[in-house]
Formats: sequence, structure tokens, C-alpha cells
Amino acid sequence: MPITHPMDLPSIRFGRVRVPRPLADADLPDADAASIPNLCLASREFLTGLELVRTITSRSELEVMPDGDGHPVVVLPGFLAGPLSTVVLRSFLRSHGYRTYDWGHGRNLGVREEMRLSLERRLEAICDQHGRRTSLVGWSAGGIFARELARGRPDLVRSVITMGTPIRGNMRATAAWPSYSLLNRGRHTPDMSPESVRLRSSPLVVPTTCIYSKWDGIVAWQLCTSTPAPRTENIQVHCRHLGFGHDVETLRVIADRLAQPEGQWEPYPTSLTPRQADRPVA
Repeated sequence: MPITHPMDLPSIRFGRVRVPRPLADADLPDADAASIPNLCLASREFLTGLELVRTITSRSELEVMPDGDGHPVVVLPGFLAGPLSTVVLRSFLRSHGYRTYDWGHGRNLGVREEMRLSLERRLEAICDQHGRRTSLVGWSAGGIFARELARGRPDLVRSVITMGTPIRGNMRATAAWPSYSLLNRGRHTPDMSPESVRLRSSPLVVPTTCIYSKWDGIVAWQLCTSTPAPRTENIQVHCRHLGFGHDVETLRVIADRLAQPEGQWEPYPTSLTPRQADRPVA
């Protein structure tokens, strides 16, 4: 599936609500052939500031998004990012009734063997405190940790949502790969053998939503989609990679997915109601 030409991409639009689009299984892109987002896409990452402005001025739109049932949610930041990067997202989730937690490991520098056990212990502690399973929301590389946590401890995880997370295919098709490789050498070198990549890309048994954007200027969007599974879905939004954590459209998808009753997962609706589609945005 070809990437939309950058010059054809619309800029931030004020008017009718954009509709997140579920990706049909038959339209799954070839992630092995993906390449690093081009310079034009990368240069537009600064437009995430406009996405943040839209969010700040869209309080009425955010307030009508579905509330949750109070279950805990852990938010994991992207590579080189830390707790500050997820403040807007965690604040949004708290305002909708969730018990929200940062991942507790500061800045995400990539693979650290000791983190696997400490993240699992943190997850266990949160689940024990609330007496219920926890949802995980991972941004970019944070989604890799979220997926592997859920893969190892599905008994503790209610659902997983990833945003711009490279899941499968050519893992070098991201602008962050050189920095990631530099900081993760020696004993921290990630296992990129075909078998390990295949295992990490295999779908999870817990409900999983993979959010991606063709406007992503850092990670090739094809990498951010999962192969089909009974409770796995790919949802397209329209934001920059650096905007996933505060983009209104992305927040709408997250709110809808987390609000589903436990054990009653259904795919994201393919369209909005007429009332939702006509709602003005800031």
C-alpha cells in the first residue's frame, strides 16, 4: 500500500471532525518493504504544536468522550521521552475516571534487562492495589514494553493500546533507529533475529488496539500495524508522531477503547453517528 504523498496531506483542519478509520485485514500493508519517513513528513512534526493547541481549545469535545469504570491504566512513554511527555494523556484519562500511572522508569532509553522484572512487579503492585486488571497505553517504543508485558502476564492486563509503535517489519524504517542503536549496544543490544522479530510481532491474546498515522514523520506507519487476530485492530488517525499523546482524534479512540466493559470487547466502529460527525471542533 503506497504512502500518501506528503504534498497531498492536508494541514491542521478546523471544521468537521475527522473520523478514525479501522484498517481492514485485507488492506494490511507490507511492513518488510517500509522505509524511513521522508524529509517532508519529518519536517512537519513541528505541527504537533497546533495539535496541542486544538486539544487545549477543545474542552467541550473532550468532556463528552466516554468515561471509564475506574480501572487502572499505565502509560508508557516513547524512546528518549519521560513522564512529562504523557502528562496531557494521563490528565485526560484521570478526568474520565481512570486510576492513571506513569510507567515509573523515567526517560525511556530502550532495552534494559533489569526493567523487564521491575515493570512486571510494578504491574503486579498496581493490580493488587485495585483488585483488578490494568490497561496499558504505550507511545512509540513504550508500546513495545506494553506488548511484551501483556504477552508475559496476560492475567494482569485488561487491554493494550499502542500509538505509533513499531510492531513488525523493517525495524530500521524509523528515524529513531540510529539513536536507538547507539544507546542500546553491548548487553542492551536488541535481538533483531528474524525469529525474535516474528515473536514480538505476533498478536496478543488480550484486546489490542494499534493506532497509526500516515502523517507519522518518525516511524513508518506500516510498522505500526498488527497482523490480524480475533481481538486485535488497527486504527488510523491523522496526527504527527509527536502528537499521539495529545491529539483529539487519538484521545477519542483511546477513550472509546478503554470504556468497553471488561470481557465485552468489540471492534472500533467504522463510522461516527451523524451527530458526532457534525460536531464542530476548535
